[in-house]
Amino acid sequence: MAVRVKLRIKTRGEKQEEVETVALVNSGFETDTPQLLVPELLAKKLNIWEKIPLEARIEGYGGVGGPIRVYVIPEALEVSILEEDIETKSIVSDAVVAEGEQEVLISDYLAGLLGIIVEDFREGLWRIREKPEVIRKTYKPQYWV
Repeated sequence: MAVRVKLRIKTRGEKQEEVETVALVNSGFETDTPQLLVPELLAKKLNIWEKIPLEARIEGYGGVGGPIRVYVIPEALEVSILEEDIETKSIVSDAVVAEGEQEVLISDYLAGLLGIIVEDFREGLWRIREKPEVIRKTYKPQYWV
């Protein structure tokens, strides 16, 4: 099992879009800035795919199957955890658009800023730093295909 959390994702700028989705907490997705990996289909839904030629930089990331090419749009998103009893403050995050990916991934940096405390990856248990007394259970995966 893994830890997946429900997020509210908002685009920044003039034309704001918003989506609620489930995202995988990936401690192996190590970054120097808060980053949210967004599948191509979700990038299109959020209307950030059209910004790629104008604002994105192309980078190579190491993946499980080898290196992959991604588009990084700096500070394109506001991300918060969305639970029945709490919504965390929004964190400004880079959007990392990866062709071929199907699941939203939270980087280690972004997970820390969101206050995600993993209790047990095997059981999918986690907490929010703002409300640590509540142990939460992982969500089912949500695939953008």
